[in-house]
Amino acid sequence: MSRPVIGIASYLEPARWNIWDTRAAVIHESYVDGVTAAGGRAVVLPPDDRDADVLDRLDGLLLPGGVDLAPHHYGQDRHPETDTEQRLRDTAELLLLRGALDRDLPVLGVCRGLQLLAVVHGGSLHQHLPDALGHTGHCPREGVFGAHEVEFAPDSVLGSVYGRRARVNSHHHQGIADAGPLRVTARAGDGLVEGAEDPAHRFVVGVQWHPEVSGDHALFARFVAACARPCTVSATPRTPLTEPAAPIGAPS
Repeated sequence: MSRPVIGIASYLEPARWNIWDTRAAVIHESYVDGVTAAGGRAVVLPPDDRDADVLDRLDGLLLPGGVDLAPHHYGQDRHPETDTEQRLRDTAELLLLRGALDRDLPVLGVCRGLQLLAVVHGGSLHQHLPDALGHTGHCPREGVFGAHEVEFAPDSVLGSVYGRRARVNSHHHQGIADAGPLRVTARAGDGLVEGAEDPAHRFVVGVQWHPEVSGDHALFARFVAACARPCTVSATPRTPLTEPAAPIGAPS
């Protein structure tokens, strides 16, 4: 039996190797390692805003962490602390995510990936958590991970993976304000959403922490196992998810 093929969305960044010093499509190796260790075959997907047809050749989609999602995608003006430098990435990943949901393709969202899930489902974000929560515990400083306890809903995918509580790493200055119709299945002690799922699909899970950094193979294993199972029941017919209209004057 061949390994399930899982697409990992990548992004464009300056990079140096061998004789090259140029922009490249990159992704942290830990995501590839997590998929491979769980029995999957990782395929890196450069940003592409033309279509999502590549999903027809994949068994699952992984949306990694990274730069802030531009706030016009959820109807807000930009906060001074919001970094919105990768509009092609925003467009490409939103296109992939909507296509995956329409195909009932398993999806795992990590950090930014969870936030994309919330926005595509009509939710919104806190653009700078210290303003909303009054502390910097979720991102002590740039490049430094925090750690905190998370409590899980018992009758959920995340609850079945981690039990009632677990300690997770943390490096994000934004978070979920409104998860839309997603089911919130994990919260931090301060009430912030740390995980959410879409029970209308066979596997759609997002987490705010970084299991790829901590070597947490349990969640990757559950995701890859879902990707290995063929879809035997068609997804419930639904109106295609569309992007909220940008406010007047917002960049497109």
